[in-house]
Amino acid sequence: MNTILLGAQWGDEGKGKVVDHLSAEADLVVRFQGGNNAGHSLWVNGKKTVLHLIPSGILHPHTTCLIGEGVVLDPNVFIEEITQLQAANVFTKAHERIKVAERTHLILPFHKALDVARESGAKGTKAHIGTTGRGIGPAYETKALRRGLRVVDLFQPESQFLEKLESLMNEYRAKFNPLEYSDLQSQTMKDVLYWRKVLEPMMVDSTTFLAKHFADNKRFLFEGAQGVMLDMDHGTYPYVTSSSTTSPAAGIGAAYPKLTRSCRVLGIAKAYITRVGTGPVPTEMLGKFVPGEVEVAENIRKLGQEFGATTGRPRRIGWQDLVALKYAVDVAGIDALAIMKGDILAGMPDFKVCVEYRKPNGEKWNQFPARVEDLSEVVPVYESVPGWKVANSSDTNYRSYLEKIEKFVGVPVKFVGYGPERQQMEVR
Repeated sequence: MNTILLGAQWGDEGKGKVVDHLSAEADLVVRFQGGNNAGHSLWVNGKKTVLHLIPSGILHPHTTCLIGEGVVLDPNVFIEEITQLQAANVFTKAHERIKVAERTHLILPFHKALDVARESGAKGTKAHIGTTGRGIGPAYETKALRRGLRVVDLFQPESQFLEKLESLMNEYRAKFNPLEYSDLQSQTMKDVLYWRKVLEPMMVDSTTFLAKHFADNKRFLFEGAQGVMLDMDHGTYPYVTSSSTTSPAAGIGAAYPKLTRSCRVLGIAKAYITRVGTGPVPTEMLGKFVPGEVEVAENIRKLGQEFGATTGRPRRIGWQDLVALKYAVDVAGIDALAIMKGDILAGMPDFKVCVEYRKPNGEKWNQFPARVEDLSEVVPVYESVPGWKVANSSDTNYRSYLEKIEKFVGVPVKFVGYGPERQQMEVR
């Protein structure tokens, strides 16, 4: 079955492991949004692989991976990943396994410098979003301004590329001193020939490419980055990413909606909540509502290695939030869930699950709040579920926990991850 795979929380849900599992039965794995601000970690035979742009399905030798035009591509990071995978003997010729849509927008040195400058200047204010500083937001911004440069632009005469680069950068000239501005432009032009050499054999028209394989009855897996709660339109705005992370984005960011309309949508969630960066998380373990929860969070972070795969920042930890998860299921069109990392919670006497929000005055919230100011003020209403020893359906308590999730959000839990290795996955 063709599948669209999404994060159902604030990212970092364990998508890489599920992509790897599903890729065993896929011919093409397609990334349709985001940039190298998302890191997918995967353990195979005790070895950890972290990828930021290339789908983790690349580790299966029969798959072809496509970077769709909904992605913003940092060529240098992309080339680093290719080198890493070649060194690990995943492939010898990258262009035989990896394709890049010609309309994919580029992240340039200027985008990264702008991102870092903005975040640094906003520290300590409400304007501080907590981005990764990788240039993703500015790249999507210049795309929307119709100033962006795409992979296909690398193959025009150098004078035309430079003209477009100057038009792009001139919009933000005041953000840099003259020397910084000149260096960023020179650095870009210096790299262009190298980028062109690597990308030329991989470049495809994605619609034609996907249509051909669809006609040949190939099996597809569409991989999203980040999570539903970071969606530009439906997430906890403004503390979101700069692209659409829900299932309809697959048809736009991979340019063949005839295929994506017929896909099942699988949402990935942890057994608990994590988030990197700024923004409200109603069930975050801060010691406000549950005695001893700060210590619980520290233990989960340590056992679960909850540090960002891209930045290394400690992830914020929270109890499971079924209100937020149901919202994500509904707004993203999720058909089934995969619940990951329940093994990190094994041995706890009980675990808290948020089943309702209330305003500070006790009034019930009837829907997931649209304003982050309101979300910051909600009081989570918890129920306790009995702890478990093993995080799969063989454990009665864990099975009850999964059934509670299913009943509340209205879709089945089809996959359960209960350890870091690729074989530690239950299909229910």
